[in-house]
Amino acid sequence: MTPRAQRPELPASDAALVGLLFAVDPHGLGGVMLSGMPGPVRRAWLDRVRALLPESAPWLKVPVNVSDDRLLGGLDFAATVGTGKPVFATGLIEAADGGVLVLSMAERLQESASAVIGSALDLGEVRIERDGLARVTETRFGIVALDESIEDDERVPEGLSDRLAFQLRLDQVELSQMSFGSWTADAILDARRRYLRARIKPGTIAALCGSAAAFGIPSLRAEVLCVRVAKAVTALRGGRVVSDEDAATSARLVLPQRARRLPVPEPETADQESQQQPEQSESERDGEQASKSGVPDEVLVDAVAAAIPPGLLAELQRQAPRRRRQSTGGRGESKTRGRRRGRPVGVRPTDTIAGQRLNVLATLKAAAPWQQVRSSATGRSDALHLRKEDLHVTRFEDRVETTIVFAVDASGSQAAQRLAEVKGAVEILLNDCYVRRDQVALIAFRGSEAEVILPPTRSLARARRTLAALPGGGGTPLAAGIDSARELAEAIARQGRVPAVVLLTDGRANIARDAEPGAERAEEDALAAARLMAVSGVNTMLVDTSRRPRPRASSLAQAMGARYVPLPKADAESISATVQRGIT
Repeated sequence: MTPRAQRPELPASDAALVGLLFAVDPHGLGGVMLSGMPGPVRRAWLDRVRALLPESAPWLKVPVNVSDDRLLGGLDFAATVGTGKPVFATGLIEAADGGVLVLSMAERLQESASAVIGSALDLGEVRIERDGLARVTETRFGIVALDESIEDDERVPEGLSDRLAFQLRLDQVELSQMSFGSWTADAILDARRRYLRARIKPGTIAALCGSAAAFGIPSLRAEVLCVRVAKAVTALRGGRVVSDEDAATSARLVLPQRARRLPVPEPETADQESQQQPEQSESERDGEQASKSGVPDEVLVDAVAAAIPPGLLAELQRQAPRRRRQSTGGRGESKTRGRRRGRPVGVRPTDTIAGQRLNVLATLKAAAPWQQVRSSATGRSDALHLRKEDLHVTRFEDRVETTIVFAVDASGSQAAQRLAEVKGAVEILLNDCYVRRDQVALIAFRGSEAEVILPPTRSLARARRTLAALPGGGGTPLAAGIDSARELAEAIARQGRVPAVVLLTDGRANIARDAEPGAERAEEDALAAARLMAVSGVNTMLVDTSRRPRPRASSLAQAMGARYVPLPKADAESISATVQRGIT
């Protein structure tokens, strides 16, 4: 064991400290997410961490398009055919036992692969029950997830990132900060022994849990990881009991990237407590604090807050009422099960292949273990023996994109302030559509006609420019706006996409279909256009943007078969939130 006098000092940079902590317990701490593009900094960090692990520890790279067979293992087809009995091929998860899995381009990892890896990390074992095999093998490994995302909608699956204790942004780290000092694999091994014996006070655990709650962190894994990281810091320092400083370091490294809101200050209760409790000496108060709390909550909260960049603090405060939902495929994206076309999503056994596509490899794998038995039964060893129960077909999934058509009332009945709020709501919706990879289109109706000012597109910048330049004023050709939205939605449907219409209007029409003024005829034409929209079957929502909702907008929505949303005092964010709940 390394003597205290010769024990290396902890590095000053968090990047190096995280590397040391991960090396102490790769499996218990889950892993590290490295955010940033490939470069010398990332290469240096990976090389130094790998050098701290035992020489026998596996270090396996997982490609982004890895299959379940490669992850879990499965039937070795060639060996099984050659021997006439099932032969198992070891998967990457089992092979990584005692080492590390490096996930390349983790932001593009499929959800199925993320679920398989996360389950194995939680259970400490890998299970496989298929191809005539039933196998359970223990495996304990850590993860290094390489996050190379550029766009906002590219991110590591939450089910995986939640299991990783650390997140490092390498674009904010210099190569000079990659110095791990004199730490070696032997020194890490000594720290690992101390880590297994390290203790933490119940009060310190309570303080860590309170800090996580203060920042609105919903996952209980954060508290568990905080405790383990605190013990690892104590082990690296050579201590036996987690100190206040170790707990603060743990909270600073684990909690900031998981924060959902800023802590809410608690009301002052010191005067009330002093009136209810008898006087205590200073030594008695210090002793009680040490025995109950372990570390003051405010120390940990301040440590976490200091680790969050100032810009992020402001963003968290602004977005506290509405946290952006994470999505990888788009909530508005429809999925249909296909029999012969689309994206392959696995195989399944079948009694007949009529109208389906035979999966030859899966069929042969199902038949391979039985060839020796079947050859003995038939007396023929020179033929491939297939049975009905061996047949497997490929399952396909077609992804159908959603296009949301925004039909915006830009007439004079929409006051300038109200039109500005509607624009703000549409812009928020455009951001959400961009994240979900939906297409959007904009229709504006004012004066005597409706105009498609933005055809279906994914370009957020183009949509913003078009929306900002939208003028207001003039008559309200509501029937023309509804007709234009329906026609565009039907054209979108003919192209194989799923349309949805969001109509933002106060429902007051004064321009008829023939562009002639007159409220009575205009309202009749609007109702007729609404009935045609209902016949088309397009998913529609009418957002009543008037200050005081009146029956005309509700009747229009009823005739249209649309969901009616009256928002007399809504701002941009409330309009956006309501539409997000309704267009599903």
